[in-house]
Amino acid sequence: MNVSTKKWIFIKISSAILIPLMLWFIINFVSIYDQSYSEVLNFFTSKLNKLLFSLFIIFAFFFSSLTISEVFEDYISNEKTKNVANRLLYISAISISFLTIIIIFNLK
Repeated sequence: MNVSTKKWIFIKISSAILIPLMLWFIINFVSIYDQSYSEVLNFFTSKLNKLLFSLFIIFAFFFSSLTISEVFEDYISNEKTKNVANRLLYISAISISFLTIIIIFNLK
């Protein structure tokens, strides 16, 4: 299987997984939007909410980095620049999602 086909399949799978996670996030965000800090903290200290939010973050960054990578493939002609842009994109996606998950799981 060629690399472009694998990327396409991963984009479709991650977008299918993101749909219910996005619905869960929107519904819960609306419910905690006007709440106090302690209410929001209580929401994020629940184990189920931590897990679902972590999955949401992972799949959102995975999906966004794959789709932005496709934009790089289409519009950057220099191979070195394209490779550097892709590597920086993947490194930032991994590090930001990892740091977010660490912060969420350290909430008490």
